[in-house]
Amino acid sequence: MNIVIIGAGAVGSAIARRLVSENKKVVVVDIDTAATDRLENTLDVKTVRGSGSSPAVLREAGVTGADLFLAVTHSDEVNLMACLMTQYMSPDTRKLARIRNAEFDPLHTALQTSPPNIDTIINPEAEVVNTIRKLMVVPGAVDVGSFIDGRVKYTGAHINANAPVIGMRLADYPAAYGSRRPLIAAVIRKNEVIVPHGNDAVQAGDIVYFVSETGDFDAHLAIFGLTPQTVRSALILGGGKIGERLALSLESEGIHTKIIERDARRCAGLSSRLNKTVVLNGDGSDLSLLREENIGRRDVVVSVTGDDETNILVSLLASNLGVCNTITRIGNPGYFPLLSTIGIKKIVSPRLSAISSILHEVRKGQVLSDISIFGEKGEFIEAVAVAASGITGRCLKDIRFPSGALLVCIARGHEVIIPDGDTPLLDGDRMILFAVKKALADLEALLTVSLEYI
Repeated sequence: MNIVIIGAGAVGSAIARRLVSENKKVVVVDIDTAATDRLENTLDVKTVRGSGSSPAVLREAGVTGADLFLAVTHSDEVNLMACLMTQYMSPDTRKLARIRNAEFDPLHTALQTSPPNIDTIINPEAEVVNTIRKLMVVPGAVDVGSFIDGRVKYTGAHINANAPVIGMRLADYPAAYGSRRPLIAAVIRKNEVIVPHGNDAVQAGDIVYFVSETGDFDAHLAIFGLTPQTVRSALILGGGKIGERLALSLESEGIHTKIIERDARRCAGLSSRLNKTVVLNGDGSDLSLLREENIGRRDVVVSVTGDDETNILVSLLASNLGVCNTITRIGNPGYFPLLSTIGIKKIVSPRLSAISSILHEVRKGQVLSDISIFGEKGEFIEAVAVAASGITGRCLKDIRFPSGALLVCIARGHEVIIPDGDTPLLDGDRMILFAVKKALADLEALLTVSLEYI
């Protein structure tokens, strides 16, 4: 398989690394020589130096023979032009573009149905805002999402010592909670991702990833000692793309919202575009300003500036001033293992959102979604069981899932099943699986064609 990536930034580099690890042939194009040199020195990829919107550069990159074309530079205009050139040069190549500017939102359908005929448009900032909105209402949650058209939710949450499940073996959950019990897919303990077994028990301080049918979600939150929160007021640090999108979303629901932004010109623009949000020009890491704004009385504080260190500092200051619900934007995944040890629990990452969205959209065959957790140390996979894989028509106890992999739940028609060893897997079942990183290759082999890219 031949894949051309336009953009050697954080997202492009991460996607290239992921695809190369799966033995795909990758060419990366970027105008920055230092970026392409860095990739050539660390990955088995070909690089081309030049603009991704140049027909000559695209021809050198081999776009006419590419199966997949990913335009993920920081410039929407370059991404659009690169896709347009690719459409003219190689109409059969599947195209994906990162488009971040909200002004393009109403045009997505037109961009997909007429030239440049982009097959998939992603907006990581919009995905991050959606994640923030979900995290806001569950104070202990660190990750949230859904599968099977919203019928199944997954939640990653910090577990406190007063949670009812502390010390209870997973094997005892059926007796305690019946057939509508939650299923624990993974436990993060001491910065390691663990797929638990029946004799394992949740400990205080664990981050537990559990799966619930949507109708059971609130009941399952209670089992893990969590209570949904009504958010009436929010403070946003950073008035960039994410901060503005989030403010628009919050003010549309009547949530009292303030933004603190350091750049005066950006503040003026925000004030003209936001109807109900209060925009303050100032330094969000200024402790006196935070006290002046009574930050401790806010239901949630969201730090989404473009600087990781500032976001970390603001979230720590907010927690120290009495805010129980803080959400922090982090770009560098190297920080992830350290953050929980200093009290940073809820993290959002445009980079990881982009990676998950791209992997979700470019998988082929029977894989419907692919979601990375905890700095890509584990993955949820939604897939369809097919007879060609050799796993259908058998009970789960007779299928040798690799160590570190778990079949979490099955959707069969209108029914969602929390399986046990005697549950048969049928052709057409929609499966939610979880695997730690080291088990992915073996899981791919088990599912045969299911985890291939287009």
